[in-house]
Amino acid sequence: MMGLSLPHLIVLALVVLVLFGRGRVSDLMGDFGKGIKSFKEGMADETTNRPVTPPPSQIAAAPAEPPAVAPTSATGETTPTGQS
Repeated sequence: MMGLSLPHLIVLALVVLVLFGRGRVSDLMGDFGKGIKSFKEGMADETTNRPVTPPPSQIAAAPAEPPAVAPTSATGETTPTGQS
């Protein structure tokens, strides 16, 4: 497997300059640098300016009780409590 050597990189840079022009490549690199700088500043702000707060406690709801069922009658049927 062949990697990019110095002559390959020079030819690649010349092709990019011919296709886009020196001004456009310069603008792109400047915008790229500004983006990286902004990203680094954002990461620094994220870690230093944000107060550490614990997550809100989760209150577990009590499970609903199933309806009470009367013992089986002689016929084998069950009836809810309160009904005869």
